[in-house]
Amino acid sequence: MSDFFDRGGDRAYTRVYKAETPDILKAFVDFDSAVFASEGREIPLKYRELIALAVGITTQCVYCIDAHSQKAVQAGANEAELAETAWVATAIRAGGGFAYGRLAFKLGEDARVPAHQH
Repeated sequence: MSDFFDRGGDRAYTRVYKAETPDILKAFVDFDSAVFASEGREIPLKYRELIALAVGITTQCVYCIDAHSQKAVQAGANEAELAETAWVATAIRAGGGFAYGRLAFKLGEDARVPAHQH
């Protein structure tokens, strides 16, 4: 899952964003900073970080899991909260399979030949 992951080395490639799209990078950094501001939000930072961790687990983004698990702990999350976050992500991902399974049944009906046709 993380053979390609190099926490320190991978950050060096931010230089491409800085060189090629500095305006977009700045907008993203400003946006991310606003979303994860330590104060001035209704949802406490710890819970926003746990939400971000759950999304990272669900999308299987090792970079998100790395960053937001650490930031969640720094914001006061404990191992039990990390564990429950992982289970929430697991339930949502499994729920997606359940829901899309129903869609497969629905769409599969289109392939059925009506009984009165031969």
